[in-house]
Amino acid sequence: MNEQTLSVTGMTCADCARHVEKALKTLTDIVAVDVAYPQSVAHIRSIQPLSLDQLNATLPKNYRVAAAPSSHADTPAAKPSRLNQALDSLGGLFKPRGDVGTKPTNAELRLRVAVIGTGGAAMASALKAAELGAHVTIIERGTIGGTCVNVGCVPSKIMIRAAHVAHLRRTSPFDDGISSTAPVVRRDRLLAQQQGRVDELRHAKYEGILDTSPNIKLLRGEARFKNAHTLVVKSTAGDESEVSFDRCLIATGASAAVPPIPGLKETPYWTSTQALVSGAIPPRLAVIGSSVVAVELAQAFARLGSHVTILARSTLFFREDPAIGEAITTAFRAEGIEVLEHTQASRVAYANGEFVLTTGYGEVRTDQLLVATGRTANTRGLALETAGITVNAQNAIVIDRGMRTHVSHIYAAGDCTDQPQFVYVAAAAGTRAAINMTGGEATLDLTTMPAVVFTEPQVATVGYSEAEAHLKGIETDSRTLALDNVPRALVNFDTHGFIKLVAEAGSGRLIGVQAVTPEAGEIIQAAALAIRARMTVQELADQLFPYLTMVEGLKLAAQTFTKDVKQLSCCAG
Repeated sequence: MNEQTLSVTGMTCADCARHVEKALKTLTDIVAVDVAYPQSVAHIRSIQPLSLDQLNATLPKNYRVAAAPSSHADTPAAKPSRLNQALDSLGGLFKPRGDVGTKPTNAELRLRVAVIGTGGAAMASALKAAELGAHVTIIERGTIGGTCVNVGCVPSKIMIRAAHVAHLRRTSPFDDGISSTAPVVRRDRLLAQQQGRVDELRHAKYEGILDTSPNIKLLRGEARFKNAHTLVVKSTAGDESEVSFDRCLIATGASAAVPPIPGLKETPYWTSTQALVSGAIPPRLAVIGSSVVAVELAQAFARLGSHVTILARSTLFFREDPAIGEAITTAFRAEGIEVLEHTQASRVAYANGEFVLTTGYGEVRTDQLLVATGRTANTRGLALETAGITVNAQNAIVIDRGMRTHVSHIYAAGDCTDQPQFVYVAAAAGTRAAINMTGGEATLDLTTMPAVVFTEPQVATVGYSEAEAHLKGIETDSRTLALDNVPRALVNFDTHGFIKLVAEAGSGRLIGVQAVTPEAGEIIQAAALAIRARMTVQELADQLFPYLTMVEGLKLAAQTFTKDVKQLSCCAG
């Protein structure tokens, strides 16, 4: 393996360094490249030596590389060369750390990566960077594992599933033949079961992995930037230490956003975090918000015994196809959940164990209040400005498709960024950030990102809705299939919902799917793959789908573009 250190001329900013780095990586013999703008230095590792002519031939004409000055001293007492001084201030890949003129060891050549956070994005990135040879320091100020496993996806889906079982015992389409029984809900036991599984998964997927990863060092404390190459970490005991890095990933997640409603902060309201660990089911629960969290927990609490009232500023799922919100609102009201559309609380008060919400339509009185109006990025306190990192109006870190911030060697991923707040997006972004931090070139394509809401019926979407396509100037041809045309729904005696396909007019290419069905989350990935493969609706209609499955609804919906599916026999090809 050949290593070269070169001086670079023509660079005027950090973006120039990225252009030079990207151009050099096009050479097939190149294994790794690290270019530093402030020091005008390029470090190259290649399979065989590369001439200056070869290197310059691949660069844009305004950039040039030349042999760097010798780093060997003339006498033992001589000071380090300017190059070694530059490398020492840079950190970075192929950094000599020993005496002047000595060859660095493999350990000294390793890239130093700092990761702030231990959630889905952070762990995926740390593991990938370590796999690619970096030395990783991962920093956590609280509970290891982040939102998803501790206070998000995992506990909420356990609670939702328990609520589903309670609902089925109370009522089902088969009550005429199987007698229903009102369940006794022991919330304390359900909570113990829920937290037991959370603890188990946190240990198996986070704590245990960190304990057995020799290339990853866990540091407990709260991190902030001292400058663009150094973090200050304050421990719970109050002492501070510094972590120098060549690359850094910010993956600090997000927290519940609390609207500025007068009186709210003086009350013992819940966010989703408190709701999921509540030891009791309140007789009455009001929910402010129409977010995914709001509707999922509203239905779960209703099925476990609360009388639930939702206050939606607009309508449920107002950003989606209107049919989605209409279908879920109808389903909720059928279960006894009050949905107050176009309703906002102008004031919240709490006295004698009761919340009083003032609205334009009168008062709403409730025993407990859940505020679920979205989540905001955890970026305050990081001192991002000292490193030159840019945030948007919502304090989320702005990144490009390679997860780079405006500072080329600092990356961000997950809910603290301007990307969609899904743990699988966060993990994918973290992995790609690690690839890029270690010399690769990976991007995250979100054009076929599936999304699922775990209400009943479930809501799942991928690609464009009709309205979104029209905003992009795409003419559409769409069909909506009611579930009473899907054999699986018929035999389940549960035909509430629909599957809608959005195709590009003319070509017939599938560009979007919206589904409100039981098991919509299991259906939507097939739709995502079809869109990814650029299939037409006719090609989708021609595929084989197993009979008496919900996913067969995709085939039937595709067939509606050319046929009346009511006139087809069962499992018609």
